[in-house]
Amino acid sequence: MTDQPILTLSGISKSFPGVRALHNVSLELYAGQVTALIGENGAGKSTLVKTLTGIYQPDAGEITVNGQKVTLPTAHSASAAGITAIHQETVLFDELTVAENIYLGHAPRTALGLIDWRKMRSEARLTLDAMAAGIDPDIKLKELGIAKKHLVAVARALSIDASVVIMDEPTAALSQKEIEELYVLIDLLKQDGKAILFISHKFDEIYRIADRFTVFRDGEQVGKGMIADTSQNAIVQMMVGRPVEGIFPARKAAIGKVVLEAKGLSHPTEFDDVSFSVRKGEILGFYGLVGAGRSEVMQAVFGLTRPSAGTLALDGATITPRSPADAVEAGIVYVPEERGKQGVITGEPIFKNVSLPSLGKTSRSGFLRLAEEFALARTYTERLDLRASSLSQNVSTLSGGNQQKVVIAKWLATLPKVIILDEPTKGIDIGSKAAVHDFMAELVAQGLSVIMVSSELPEVLGMSDRIVVMREGRMVATLDNEGLKPETLVRLAAGIIEEQAA
Repeated sequence: MTDQPILTLSGISKSFPGVRALHNVSLELYAGQVTALIGENGAGKSTLVKTLTGIYQPDAGEITVNGQKVTLPTAHSASAAGITAIHQETVLFDELTVAENIYLGHAPRTALGLIDWRKMRSEARLTLDAMAAGIDPDIKLKELGIAKKHLVAVARALSIDASVVIMDEPTAALSQKEIEELYVLIDLLKQDGKAILFISHKFDEIYRIADRFTVFRDGEQVGKGMIADTSQNAIVQMMVGRPVEGIFPARKAAIGKVVLEAKGLSHPTEFDDVSFSVRKGEILGFYGLVGAGRSEVMQAVFGLTRPSAGTLALDGATITPRSPADAVEAGIVYVPEERGKQGVITGEPIFKNVSLPSLGKTSRSGFLRLAEEFALARTYTERLDLRASSLSQNVSTLSGGNQQKVVIAKWLATLPKVIILDEPTKGIDIGSKAAVHDFMAELVAQGLSVIMVSSELPEVLGMSDRIVVMREGRMVATLDNEGLKPETLVRLAAGIIEEQAA
C-alpha cells in the first residue's frame, strides 16, 4: 500500500446537449484499497466510468496512471493502461468458452504468432483455481449463472494484470451467498495490490468493503474521505445537501376521493405485495434506488405485464388490464422512462405520434381525417408549449424535452383519469424540466391523478403530495410530504438504520 494514488482524475468535465454530466470532478484510487463512488441516480457516476473505460472522452481535465498522464480514446487503450471494469451486466460472450472470455484480446501466442490454446487453457485454470472459483475453463460461458459470470470477469481482470478494477453495481443480481463470495474476491484483489472503484447504492456493502469514499452530486464531487472516519448520516447529507424550496411550482390542489387503488400487487421476480392509492388532484411520488421495482409496478398497472397476485380498482370498480389498450380504455395512461424506445415512433411526424392512441376520434368510416389529426395534435402540443418548426416535423429531430412533451400530449389526448409519469424529466434540460413540472401542476389542478416515478430527490420532494418508497421490490413506507427531509427518503431507500445520537 502506498500514499501515492495509482490513478488520479483532475478537473474532469463532460457535457452533452442540454446536460452537464460532470463538472471539474476529481478522484484518486489507491493500491490495495477500495474507494466507493456514491451518489444519487444521475449524479454522474456512469459518465465517470465510461470516461475511465474509453467510451467517453472528457471535455476537460487530466487522467494519470502511476504518475503518467494518459489519454483513453478507446476501450482498448483503457485496458492497455491497466483499467478494467466489471459491470452489473457482465460484458462477456456466451458462445465463447470461459478461457476464451478471460483472454479475449490478449491470448498467449506461439512463436508463429498463433493462439497458444493449451497455454491459454492452463493459465485460465490456474487463475480460476487461485480464486477457488470451481469453474471449468473449457465450458461455454452460457452454461454459467450470473454469479459465476462475475467470477469470470474478475479472472479476466487478473489475467490482464489490471492495476485498476471498476465494479459497477456488481451485486445487483446476486444472492446473499454469492455476494459474500464476491467480497472474498475483492479481498483477493486488494491483496494483489489492485486499486478498486466500487459503485453501489447499498450502504451495508459500502461499509463492509470500502476503505475510502467519494460523493458525487449533480455531476460534481462534493465530498471524500475515509469510511472509518465518516458516518452514514454524513454521507447521506453530502448526497442530498441542496435546497428544494422555490424551484418547483407552488400549487394548491383540491385533493378529492380515491381514483386508483392497488392492493397486494405481486410479480414472481419483480415486486411483492405492493399496495397504494392515488386521489383526484393528487401527485403520488414513487422513490427508490436502481432495481427497486418502481417502473415494473407501473408497467403492471398499465397492462404491459401481468401481476401474479393483487387487485386494481378504478373509481371503486375492479379492473384487470390485460394490455395497454385495456388500461387506456379504462382511463390509465403511462409515459415511459425510455421515451425514445417506448414512447414515440421516431420515424413519424409529431402529429401522427400525438393522434395515434386517439384514431377513433380522428377517423370516419375507417378513413383517417388529416385535418382532425392536426387539430388534435395542435390542441395538446400548444398546451405543453412544444417547440418545433411544424407538426409535420419528424419526432426524432426534437430535443429530449420536446420528445417528452409529445409523449405526454399523446396520452392527454385520450382524456385519462390517471397519468403515470416514469422519470418525466430524465435527460432533459432545466428549461424543459420547468415546463413539465408546471404542466404537472396544471394537470392535477384540473382534477387528474398523477403518479410520478422519479429518482431525483428534489423532484420527488418538490412535486409530490405523498411519497411511496420502495426497496428491492417491496414498499417500505408511504409518507405525507409535509416537512419531509431528503435524508429520510435516502435512508429508507437504502435500508439505513438511523444512527442514534451519542
